[in-house]
Amino acid sequence: MLNHEQIRTKRNNSFSIFDFLYKYGTILTIFILIVFFAVTSDRFLTQANLINILRSISIVTIIAIGITISLSIGGFDLSVGSVASISVAIVISMFVWYGHSTFLAIAAAILAALIAGGINSFMIVKVKIPDMLMTLATMFVFQGIALTYTKGAVISQNMVMPNGETASGKISPAFEQLGKVPWIIIIMLVVVFIVHVFLTYTKHGRYMYVIGGNMEAARLSGIPVNRYRVLAYLLSAVFAAIGGIILGSRVMTSEINAGAPYLMDAVAATYIGFSVAGSGKANAVGTLVGAILIGVLQNGLVMLSVPYYAMDIVKGMVLAFALALTYYRSTSL
Repeated sequence: MLNHEQIRTKRNNSFSIFDFLYKYGTILTIFILIVFFAVTSDRFLTQANLINILRSISIVTIIAIGITISLSIGGFDLSVGSVASISVAIVISMFVWYGHSTFLAIAAAILAALIAGGINSFMIVKVKIPDMLMTLATMFVFQGIALTYTKGAVISQNMVMPNGETASGKISPAFEQLGKVPWIIIIMLVVVFIVHVFLTYTKHGRYMYVIGGNMEAARLSGIPVNRYRVLAYLLSAVFAAIGGIILGSRVMTSEINAGAPYLMDAVAATYIGFSVAGSGKANAVGTLVGAILIGVLQNGLVMLSVPYYAMDIVKGMVLAFALALTYYRSTSL
């Protein structure tokens, strides 16, 4: 029979193991996956493939950064994929349909995203609709706007216009470079660094975390809660737009609902990032690590010839595990 002291010691040891897995489980999982895929495929650890992984997660990470900011104030933005779709459509159409410069094309896409973020923030902050329900509704609204704007067609250079003429506009070489290595990776890392510094080392970022922890306490302490909530949804839309702009530069066309497939991966990356280094909250570095985990997993599965339609099962299981780890941790404290 164990006495009370021995039972207490055993519990402490078990929690120490859990704490280690909570803090470093994601990084450990990435390392295990890299070793496994390196053993099963001699092409996995090649320089070209590693660069391909970083390139593949760049857009997901940038869009996920927007979700990270919305989560920092205790909200949640499900409309980022649709905002990215609008941004892709606008930035490509500015070149192909109207022959505008790179600056005007990017500015138009970001302006459209700010309007979308303004609609979200107004309905959530002023009308007081729950954020998840509101952004779920606007996800469909913005998706419909993107389809209406493009008339359900793919926008590309030399496309045939409704009047039968060929579009004469060309995508600028400068814009085309944004979606290529190394710029696409550099932009991702710069976005992560800026948001990490903003959330971690500025008073505005700390205010957002305080609001996310206890909104009423933040309001009583004098923090302008509504102002920061509006800012969070505007920033979320802006980063979704940046992700869409980079996507447009990478594929050089505007596909139908181009940003929609990135929503699930972005949400997964953000929530996986909660447990990185035991932060217990949305953070930019954790989001990047979560995106790396998804990227490594997806790349390795492709090399193992796993059917594409089965990949969502694996990614969904990874997200479920990350959520279980995060929420079990929060309820055990």
